Amino acid sequence: MIGELGQLLLIVSVVAAAVQAWSGLAPQARPRLVLLAALWQIVGVLGAIVLLALAFVNYDFSLQYVAQNSHTTLPVIYRIAAVWGGHEGSMLLWLAALALWSLAALRGLRRRDENFAVTTLGVLGLVSLGVGAFVLFTSNPFERLLPAPAEGLSLNPLLQDPGMAAHPPLLYLGYVGTAVPFAMTLAALWRGAPAEWVRWVRPYTAVALMFLSLGIALGSWWAYYELGWGGWWFWDPVENASFMPWLALAALLHVQVARDLNGRFAYWTAALAIGAFVLSLLGTFLVRSGVLVSVHAFASDPRRGVVMLLLIALALLGSVALMAARGQRLLPARAPRAPALLSRDTALALNNLLLVVACGCVLLGTLYPLLMDALQLGKLSVGPPYFDAVMAPVLLPALLLLMVSIWLRWGRDDGRAVLRRMAPTLVALIVGVVALPLWLSQAYGAAHPLVVVALLGALGVAVSTLHWAAQRLRDGGWGSLGASGWGMVAAHLGVAMFVVGVAMVKGYGIEHDISMTPGDTRPLGDCTLGFDGLSERQGPNYQAQSGHFSLRCGARKPLALVSEKRSYVGSGMPMTESAIDWGFWRDIYVALSAPVDEKAKIWSMRVQYKPFIRWVWLGVLLMAVGALSASLARRLRRAAAQTASAVPAAPVVAPGAALPLESPA
Repeated sequence: MIGELGQLLLIVSVVAAAVQAWSGLAPQARPRLVLLAALWQIVGVLGAIVLLALAFVNYDFSLQYVAQNSHTTLPVIYRIAAVWGGHEGSMLLWLAALALWSLAALRGLRRRDENFAVTTLGVLGLVSLGVGAFVLFTSNPFERLLPAPAEGLSLNPLLQDPGMAAHPPLLYLGYVGTAVPFAMTLAALWRGAPAEWVRWVRPYTAVALMFLSLGIALGSWWAYYELGWGGWWFWDPVENASFMPWLALAALLHVQVARDLNGRFAYWTAALAIGAFVLSLLGTFLVRSGVLVSVHAFASDPRRGVVMLLLIALALLGSVALMAARGQRLLPARAPRAPALLSRDTALALNNLLLVVACGCVLLGTLYPLLMDALQLGKLSVGPPYFDAVMAPVLLPALLLLMVSIWLRWGRDDGRAVLRRMAPTLVALIVGVVALPLWLSQAYGAAHPLVVVALLGALGVAVSTLHWAAQRLRDGGWGSLGASGWGMVAAHLGVAMFVVGVAMVKGYGIEHDISMTPGDTRPLGDCTLGFDGLSERQGPNYQAQSGHFSLRCGARKPLALVSEKRSYVGSGMPMTESAIDWGFWRDIYVALSAPVDEKAKIWSMRVQYKPFIRWVWLGVLLMAVGALSASLARRLRRAAAQTASAVPAAPVVAPGAALPLESPA
């Protein structure tokens, strides 16, 4: 009964999405019908995913999808996580995330401008119709399997982890969140929009960026401790699939500020909104079409890949054609004056250019090997050497822009005045040029030039941001920053922290693959690792062989570490659980690999020393907090009385006064 009811709700949601799209985009819009259809579409999708979860909890192996991804020994948390553990369920999760974003758009826009809200919901309905039809006809999780098997095949052991239970929902909320800026942009092109519409879209962009940041960080953290490799990023195509829309969203959020305040970058803002959504669709295609061999890639039916490519083509070509035909509707009522070379506008444009170039480099390195393989021109492997070589020259200049742009005024500025404002930052950089190489040489034995440059960039961004915040607080008190200002401070400090973590791990991380027998010891960084022995343990749905270690670091009491090699019921697939002594300044990482000689109890294992590795994830977390804070700014959540086009191109700021992140609109 659950399968038939879920199937019915899927059909209801697709029909409601079609009505929502038609009634919202027709020449004569029907607001009440749009609202009713949107609510039915949301109820249908969310009801379907709840029913699928009930089928997993109740071991309904008569559903083919449940039988392929569940087992009677599977803990309940992973039975729920199995809802999105395979292709069909993950696409239903994509559709459910779109329903939640549609609900948020309905609630946020309807009280501001009903006509614009109706058109936006019409575009979202069109997206829901495409994805819903894809789920219903090619990726239906409610298909029956008769006769029903007595036992399921179980969930992929790689996914049986709390991190993976939360990673896909967060990632999809970020992925699918790009649909709202996309829909609002197309709504403005299709029927026009109030001048404040860019201000209204900024909170949705910021929240989508927050979810995408959290999803990427959680996936990176899971890969670090679960896979037994000890890495936090591998430039895998699946990782790149989420990183590309993140870069596009980061560029979009920054350029929306200038578009809102002074009307600049109208076409560029629209292009980034369209590009972020298309990149999210592309990421879904890469992960879910079966074109990649990955823990995330489950689809093997070529029809699914063809339909996904068709959806991407329709979204890209349709939106570009609409922009070419009606792009003038994006322009403000009064054309802004051209900014001077030394201005925040120019710095923002350069920063956007660097982010887009970085996105293009990732796109090229991800798609080129796939195209070579598809055209039977040979197999080509593009990995970390390519990405490290092309990304550093692109992103390091972005740090310089980040530390300078915060002190620049909109429209035009004076070079001497900027240098005066940046005096503490310049002093910190001069001190850093001397102190950082000395510290690195003393602590790690060598000062790598690229690491020094990256640390100097991070130092400059941190000092510049903190100095700017301190000056604002001194001149205007705690209320002078606002949610948007505090968000910028958190995000920029997160960038600095992230850069420090990446630079230190890249420059001074230690990795060794060694063999040990019980009683052996090995030096690792400033510590000594001892192998104490092996034992066996029975888990809820796996058998584990545990390696016991003792870590001695200076005068600290020896720390017991346990790494496990697990074999799961159903699949028999081996998995590694790493042992990590984590800390704010460094991690020591141990993972069992494989027995070399079982009789002699000789095991190979991977041991690593990772300085500042936690700063990578803490930095991303700060960026996510900054995006959330920016979305809560009161001026973005209220309907403004003034239009963005009425704002002067170059706001007047008194000499020596603290420079705001955004001038009042």
